[in-house]
Amino acid sequence: MKWVIRIFFRTLRRIIGPIMLLIDKLTTPKGIKHPLEKQQRLNQTTQNIALYQFKTCPFCMKVRREIKRQSLNIELRDAQHDEHHRQQLLKGGGQIKVPCLQIKNSDGNHRWLYESTDVIQYLKTLSA
Repeated sequence: MKWVIRIFFRTLRRIIGPIMLLIDKLTTPKGIKHPLEKQQRLNQTTQNIALYQFKTCPFCMKVRREIKRQSLNIELRDAQHDEHHRQQLLKGGGQIKVPCLQIKNSDGNHRWLYESTDVIQYLKTLSA
């Protein structure tokens, strides 16, 4: 019986996943046009930031939409299909939970920020 449930949810994800990605693509907001100087400052700030995510995770989509809305250049790392990124997330953050923002501090240490609302609040402080 367990395998039936597993197959059901796997099939459901394969059907709903592409639909979610299409809706996300069609409704993605346009980015804010920052003055050149401010955009360069943002690019410099976000150079040391990466988002560990799953493509069809609704919370990850929420964070990606905010990244796009604020015109931030943040590296996206697929922790679902890329084993290297998955292991980095587990080793550095301690758990495989997405979305997770990896922030490299000026002293070389990494800060791992989980929860989509916390990540979005942090992103809003960057462009303030």
